[in-house]
Amino acid sequence: MRFKFREKERSSQEESTRASLELLYNISREIAAALDLRAVLQRVLFLAMKNVGAITGSIIVLDDSGQPVESAIITGSEFHGHTTQQLRVTFERGLAGWVIRNNQAVLVNDTSKDERWLRRPDDAADRTGPKSAVSAPILARDQLVGVLTLVHPSPGFFNQDHLALAQAIADQAGIAVLNARLYADSQRQARVMTALAESAAAINATLKLDDVLQRILEQISQALQVEVVSLALIDPQTQELVYRASTGKYRESVVGIRLSMGQGVAGWVAREGRGAVVPNVQADPRFFKGVDKLTGFETRAIACAPIRSRGQVIGVLQALNPSEGVFDPDALLVLTGIGSLAGTAIHHAQLFESQQAAHQRYRELFEDSIDPILVTDPEGQILEANRQVAGITGLEPDALYSHNIQDFHVVDVAMVGEHFRNLTSGETINYETALQIEGGREVPVQVYARKVLIEGVPHLQWILRDITERKHLDNLRNDLISMIYHDLRSPLANVVSSLDVLDAMAEKDADATQKSLLEIAIRSTDRIQRLTNSLLDIRRLEAGQPIVTRQLVTALSLANDAVENILPMIENKNQEIATIVPSDLPEVWVDADMICRVLTNLLENAVKYSPANSKIYIGASQDDEKVLMWVQDTGPGIPPGDRERIFDKFTRLHGRGGPKGLGLGLAFCRLAIEAHDGRIWIEDGPETGACFKFTLPSVKIT
Repeated sequence: MRFKFREKERSSQEESTRASLELLYNISREIAAALDLRAVLQRVLFLAMKNVGAITGSIIVLDDSGQPVESAIITGSEFHGHTTQQLRVTFERGLAGWVIRNNQAVLVNDTSKDERWLRRPDDAADRTGPKSAVSAPILARDQLVGVLTLVHPSPGFFNQDHLALAQAIADQAGIAVLNARLYADSQRQARVMTALAESAAAINATLKLDDVLQRILEQISQALQVEVVSLALIDPQTQELVYRASTGKYRESVVGIRLSMGQGVAGWVAREGRGAVVPNVQADPRFFKGVDKLTGFETRAIACAPIRSRGQVIGVLQALNPSEGVFDPDALLVLTGIGSLAGTAIHHAQLFESQQAAHQRYRELFEDSIDPILVTDPEGQILEANRQVAGITGLEPDALYSHNIQDFHVVDVAMVGEHFRNLTSGETINYETALQIEGGREVPVQVYARKVLIEGVPHLQWILRDITERKHLDNLRNDLISMIYHDLRSPLANVVSSLDVLDAMAEKDADATQKSLLEIAIRSTDRIQRLTNSLLDIRRLEAGQPIVTRQLVTALSLANDAVENILPMIENKNQEIATIVPSDLPEVWVDADMICRVLTNLLENAVKYSPANSKIYIGASQDDEKVLMWVQDTGPGIPPGDRERIFDKFTRLHGRGGPKGLGLGLAFCRLAIEAHDGRIWIEDGPETGACFKFTLPSVKIT
């Protein structure tokens, strides 16, 4: 009898073992039939609940770092996916978290009496009340990949057999869950990479900033399936976030809104430089309600990522209200990736627009210039010309491009060099010439030529300033000067001869007053004679006529004669003049009257611009085979930038407020000295004022 009972018990155990193995085999086969993580979780839960007898079940899936990445809940027959946020508290402080931390299955007979059970409002006695639960870790190759929790509404329902079965099912599900998670990870990465690749292609397909911003928003909308996407950039001046683009019906009211750094979720992301996902904005203290009030939009969830360019945060991307209610786990990854792409695209678009604006300004300046401007290659072939060139030459732009710059004017080779080599330094060279236009007519122009870089390639720029009016005025001045000279010469000669006669007669009969007046008249006529002779010399020297009346004279005699000419001016201002001329200097081979007038002009200027009671110096010294002479004043001096042009005709630095004059004296000085093969220039005085220096030949020229 006992033997039959044992046989029956053994048979029952074998049958139970066979049933358990068959159950686990069927569960393993059923679970392994799917690779989709959600489908695997759903099958594991349904099979576990069915075989263990649970009413509610949940699974939390962990990544390699032990953080939840996916979860699922079944209540009765209803499956709920994407419940990670909902189960996070359970993971952190509930029964599932305890199982994960201890890597141990657990049976809870009465949830109201176990501290490991996280009590929710629904667990109150007047609602669902206490329950029983089993929870088991899901392992794969000794790696914890998740936790399975099964619940029954009746306390004490589960026993150790249920716990063992739940653990066995969890063990069978481990490999399937791990494979499905890895597959989901690979699929997610593929989706992210695809989304980023598509975004890169779409965003970088244009360089217009507004189009770039719009394409960024479109790509985010497609990738994340959200209600609204907005983009804000940091204002470099105020360091505020300024919304530049948005989608949705409220986009016009969003654009232009400003947030201070750190204000709202967007401001926090911009300040911290890292993304954030806020599933419930009302529970997040960073959320700023002001934008919703301004736009009338209701924000429920936000995903926000920084826009980076060259390592700096330049703005933020913001996705609002996902269509499924919660953001996909890879939403922030996608948003951050697009943010990196967006930063580069925005930077390139801004550079392009800046370059376009600069190019447009250049074109406007180029085309609207009152002067004809041409751009040539380094050999002078015309590549570009503004409308003024066509107007002055009478040629259409297409016809101009077949010409060389030398076809229109005589290039000053002495200034620009052979093959324009003097222009390679980048300095502006200018000279006067005549522009040859249709019909054989010539237009006098001042040419300004320099090397310019256009898109990194060297070119030559030629500005042809029409100086017809200036030349006309110069001719009028010259004609007037010529007329004055010729009209004054004859009566002046009569005045000079009459004054000589009166001076001879006054030697015996005139009193002191008459004698003084006569001396004033003689000095004034001498000055007029010097002026008229200088005017005549300017005409002759500009025409290239040589100096034929040269003689050997001493520098001391030239200095003394010049000093004598300006003595009355010196006395009127109570000034003192010092002559520093060694007596052993060699003689100079010059037109004595012309050089005396040069010294007189320089001394007169020194007297004019030096203050009263000051001292003026005139001197000379040996300079190799030449004699160096100078006149030094104690006036305001001459700026370095004006020391060349002051020798041009009709140039006066001090305008109407300075001493009177025609601006011809220094022009005569330069012409006279250069005609003697000398050089004249200006240096600073030892303490103040200017020092005019020039050289004269000391050897007879045959």
